[in-house]
Amino acid sequence: MQAYEKLKTLVAEIESDIQKAEGGNKAAGTRVRKQMQLIKQAAQDVRNNILEIRSTE
Repeated sequence: MQAYEKLKTLVAEIESDIQKAEGGNKAAGTRVRKQMQLIKQAAQDVRNNILEIRSTE
């Protein structure tokens, strides 16, 4: 499923910025918040795809 692969990629990309944000880097914190919005949208896409698969059965 392409939506799930996108979600995994987004989560992997954010790891270094999370560590920087924990260290006090404000710019990294901003990037983390922006990326988390994209992750939220990607998770919703996965959820919708699963519901679509389930409804076609």
